[in-house]
Amino acid sequence: MTVPGRRSSTFSRLLRHGFTDPSGAERLLDVPELSTLRGDDVLLDALGATADPDLALRGLVRLVEAQPETDRQTFTTTLLAAKPFRDRLLGVLGASEALADHLARHPRDWESLVTYEAADLHPGVAEFEHGLADAVDADSLRVAYRRCLLAIAARDVCGTIDVAESAAELADLATATLRAALAIARTAAPADAALCRLAVIAMGKCGGHELNYVSDVDVIFVGEPAPEVGDREGGEAKAMQAATRLASHLMRICSETTVEGTIWPVDANLRPEGRNGPLVRTLSSHLAYYQRWAKTWEFQALLKARAVAGDPELGAQYIDAVSPLVWQAAERENFVPDVQKMRRRVVDNIPAAQVDRELKLGPGGLRDVEFAVQLLQLVHGRSDAGLHSGTTLDALAALAAGGYVGRADAAQLDEAYRFLRAMEHRIQLYRLRRTHLVPEDEADLRRLGRSLGLRTDPVADLNKEWKRHAAVVRRLHEKLFYRPLLDAVAQLAPGEIRLSPKAAGQRLEALGYADPAAALRHLEALASGVSRKAAIQRTLLPVLLGWFADSADPDAGLLGFRKVSDALGKTPWYLRLLRDEGAAAENLARVLSAGRLAPDLLLRAPEAVALLGDPEGLKPRGRDHLEQEVLAAVGRASDAEQAVAAARGVRRRELFRTAAADLIGSYGTEDSPREPDPGALVDRVGEAVTDLNAATIAGALRAAVRAEWGDELPTRFAVIGMGRFGGHELGYGSDADVLFVHEPREGVDEQDAARAAGKVVAEMRRLLQLPTADPPLLIDADLRPEGKSGPLVRTLKSYAAYYRRWSLVWESQALLRAEPIAGDRELGDRFVELVDPLRYPAEGLGEDAVREIRRLKARMESERLPRGADPTLHAKLGRGGLSDVEWTVQLLQMQHGWVEPGLRTTRTRAALRAAHAAGLIPTDEAQTLDEAWVLATRVRNAVMLVRGRSGDTFPSDPRELAAVGRYLGYEAGHVGEMVDDYRRVTRRARAVVEELFYGA
Repeated sequence: MTVPGRRSSTFSRLLRHGFTDPSGAERLLDVPELSTLRGDDVLLDALGATADPDLALRGLVRLVEAQPETDRQTFTTTLLAAKPFRDRLLGVLGASEALADHLARHPRDWESLVTYEAADLHPGVAEFEHGLADAVDADSLRVAYRRCLLAIAARDVCGTIDVAESAAELADLATATLRAALAIARTAAPADAALCRLAVIAMGKCGGHELNYVSDVDVIFVGEPAPEVGDREGGEAKAMQAATRLASHLMRICSETTVEGTIWPVDANLRPEGRNGPLVRTLSSHLAYYQRWAKTWEFQALLKARAVAGDPELGAQYIDAVSPLVWQAAERENFVPDVQKMRRRVVDNIPAAQVDRELKLGPGGLRDVEFAVQLLQLVHGRSDAGLHSGTTLDALAALAAGGYVGRADAAQLDEAYRFLRAMEHRIQLYRLRRTHLVPEDEADLRRLGRSLGLRTDPVADLNKEWKRHAAVVRRLHEKLFYRPLLDAVAQLAPGEIRLSPKAAGQRLEALGYADPAAALRHLEALASGVSRKAAIQRTLLPVLLGWFADSADPDAGLLGFRKVSDALGKTPWYLRLLRDEGAAAENLARVLSAGRLAPDLLLRAPEAVALLGDPEGLKPRGRDHLEQEVLAAVGRASDAEQAVAAARGVRRRELFRTAAADLIGSYGTEDSPREPDPGALVDRVGEAVTDLNAATIAGALRAAVRAEWGDELPTRFAVIGMGRFGGHELGYGSDADVLFVHEPREGVDEQDAARAAGKVVAEMRRLLQLPTADPPLLIDADLRPEGKSGPLVRTLKSYAAYYRRWSLVWESQALLRAEPIAGDRELGDRFVELVDPLRYPAEGLGEDAVREIRRLKARMESERLPRGADPTLHAKLGRGGLSDVEWTVQLLQMQHGWVEPGLRTTRTRAALRAAHAAGLIPTDEAQTLDEAWVLATRVRNAVMLVRGRSGDTFPSDPRELAAVGRYLGYEAGHVGEMVDDYRRVTRRARAVVEELFYGA
């Protein structure tokens, strides 16, 4: 019977020692075999030092109860007397439920933990082979394997070996196990063994001497006929069949599950042709495949290849033969994109619910370190044999020693990798299951944190440390490639290791720079010297180079940055802005490397870079604000040309603001995620470009009037926007479609007024097209009555007379977009009142008018599409493109605008929404048309941004096409998917057009 006071005392002691279930622990301590130890602080201290004292005590009770009666006294005496054994045993029991199960099934295996008393004893393959020597079949091998694993785990959890050493020992144990399994297979089939030579090549973590507790063991099998068999007829075929049977038996021995569990799956899918290829090949067959058919990832995998079992001579021949191929892989076309694509594919395949818990494959995980190190190894290992290590941490140390990675960066990455690997080891050790997911259960997290030495607040501290190390990995994964380049070009302290220009050029080439020599010159110009400017550039460039390399044209980004820096480098605020405002630097990098238009605009006025650091800097300014600024600048100018130059300067700056905001919204940055609604981007661009073009025209109108007539023109004058201008849907490369209307002031002769209006139009067009560094604004008045044959400007009465007597249906359709944009507002409004009955005819359109519109559209499709253009990819005139959608919407406006007020708008998307709201278009069809119109508009904007000149089709140049893809949200390597998606969206839109417009 337990005394209450004593129970209270024991209860509190158990809590102090880390037990979460003191009541349960007390009951376990009452087991007869342990009752004598109940008050012994030695045992409680040892239990309290484990990852999970409750788990350790349960395992200890099971182990004691499993001991034969004759051995229990020996066991308990050893447990109390031998501290190293006690720490190892309880450490394992507190960290691994699976190994506790093994000890309960094989209670004498605790004796293996007494064997390794010396802290400096590191068993290798030979020692593990000795430990497996008695295994004669699959089950006895599994038992012997777990016994050896028990010893490794004990040394690991007690800190006798670190995570790298435990991973190496696990790889050595795997090597010994493969040899033992092959020996069992040979014994079972001596005839097969006599026919062939078989070598087992370890790959992956086993080959790299960095194996997990539970992991597939990746292998490749290579076979040859035995010497006396090879010359016989059919000898090679028989030998390879025998080798395949031996290899298959080896895999079954290791992979099959019995009551003793599984050792680990043996995975041979890294072999040539993967699971579709023969399990065993000859050496010559392997080489033929690698020389002709192998993909980049296969050479990356071979970096860790190591002969581990079977015929040692054949294994050595295999390694000697494939090694040169590994170190030539970086010379393959698209090498780096292939490696990057594989990494992205791994991340993309992680289930969304697991990505934040994925320790190995997720962003900031173990694979980020491994891929970064392997990429640098493959690039620089061609000329530096010191990098030829299959072990990640050894390779990282060699990269740092060779100057390929900064020493501080390498140290941080080493620390993070060790921590993440230790987490992975302890997660797997618990139940010996293959997993890389961080658990969610509080008890599991507590045990995991304590196992890593986090005892104050294990769960909170574990999450904090994990996130910290993952953030380091994410940052250095991006930075690792770039920092060493600066060592090659900067003036460093004496004795500092520097890359050769050749090595730096190779690295730039590997990162996707098409002209590494030019890139190296830019870096040298930017970062060399001891000035404060150079020092800040050396801080900025590693990150900027990463952002440039993440684009479709890193060379253009770096060149643009050099030009901007040359122009502003002596300006105090410029580098300070980039250094201190993180958003400014990334925004600048995205803008400079996304195409030609935005950099060209920026380089004409580099001070506009300040917009990129202001949180409000990328928001478009309204028309009233713009017009006020433009008119004020015009008023300060000494002549008309200077006045319009000032107005065009404002337009250039605002075009840059709009383009930069569009690019950043399309690409996304760390501070500004990608805009999820492409339609919102299109609307913002259309509105912003329309407003600034309207303000520019207002300024040109004011300048033209002042130059000849002072403050008042003898006739009232208005500019009417047409087409995309009137629809607030202008793109970067759009002309300004307009009509000019005037009305003589009271007492002014009509001919004098007409001459004055004509002079104003001519002067406006001249001023806006003067050759300057600013982009021109082309005014197109071809939609006027009588087209190019008619006068450029008419009175309101003349328009009324023409539309009353001569107007054609296409002119009424064109007037759907008419909206005043500059000049006399009251006159503009009266023009709109004049044309409203034409564009929204009472009772809608007659059948003849509908047939005429359809005929005109069909004629335009057959005659206006450029020769040779792909009708499925032409954004304006092609199938399901802008013209298709707009004519369909406009037909509905003319048919129903007289009764549906919502249709009386110049904006295509607004009219489409109104038609849907009025029940004229079903929801899915309206969405289909809207999606196609937005996509086609974005393609045209993207082409202008990328090429610096307008275009209606996807570029043919691969780099430009890739840049368009990035703007549209497609990752590198997915341009084919982009084109397929465009065709799919526009094909569906065309089907809707056939139904709604043509009545098909």
